[in-house]
Amino acid sequence: MDGMDEKRKEALLRQMKEYAAEDVAVAFSGGADSSLLLKLACEAAKETGKRAVAVTMKTCLHPAAEIQETARAAVDMGAEHRIIEVDELAEAGIQDNPEDRCYRCKRFLFAKLCGLAGEMGIRRILEGTNEDDLHAYRPGLSALKELGIISPLADAGLTKEQVRRLAAAYGLAAADKPASPCMATRFPYGTRLSCEDMDRAALGEAYLRQLGFYNVRLRVHGEVARLEVDTETFSEVLARREAIMTRMKELGYRYVTLDLEGYRSGSMDEGPQHGH
Repeated sequence: MDGMDEKRKEALLRQMKEYAAEDVAVAFSGGADSSLLLKLACEAAKETGKRAVAVTMKTCLHPAAEIQETARAAVDMGAEHRIIEVDELAEAGIQDNPEDRCYRCKRFLFAKLCGLAGEMGIRRILEGTNEDDLHAYRPGLSALKELGIISPLADAGLTKEQVRRLAAAYGLAAADKPASPCMATRFPYGTRLSCEDMDRAALGEAYLRQLGFYNVRLRVHGEVARLEVDTETFSEVLARREAIMTRMKELGYRYVTLDLEGYRSGSMDEGPQHGH
């Protein structure tokens, strides 16, 4: 790590010790950001003698297979781990994938987390937004502000790359884990969402990762599966064309396309209404 990374790390550690002067709850998805945040919270809580409680949401908007892995990671770091089961499709008003889905969803999820934290006597709730997230289309961030949720990584100015470097320095397995936003981002706004359709998209992405592709998105447009992968891996996709097509058709997609722009985060948000 360079000197700037070290300075940011030291400032962040100091801040975490201040937060951990009382019990803290950490929204924990198991990705690189929340893993680093939970690790820092656990380290600080050890020094202050307070509790660090990791809270994971169990929802069909995120692949269920990750829950057990996430629980193990939290306990390994020394946190208490709690799971909240939620049904955003039924309760958060996002069944038709509205443009403010991210805001509604974050508001709903973190209100639930606030409720659990309140029952446990915890006032401070931390989550893993990083500096890069502040410069992308992230309507859910305003919900976090409204609820008084603390974002230490963003406050410390840590970019995603810096988060990954710090997570690796701490030996965290999630350091190089690909970003995995909720599965609703795989569908155009206005599409009726179902757990079955999101599960299919998750299975398709899992298959592509098994083939060795790192950044992967399967965007669903009705019967069309639009595959986004890093542009430098296009030749590998074409070399495995038959196998990929077969698997996608098994999952129920009638047409399979490779997006020539390649992988990019938030491609469903491209358009004048989102400032792109």
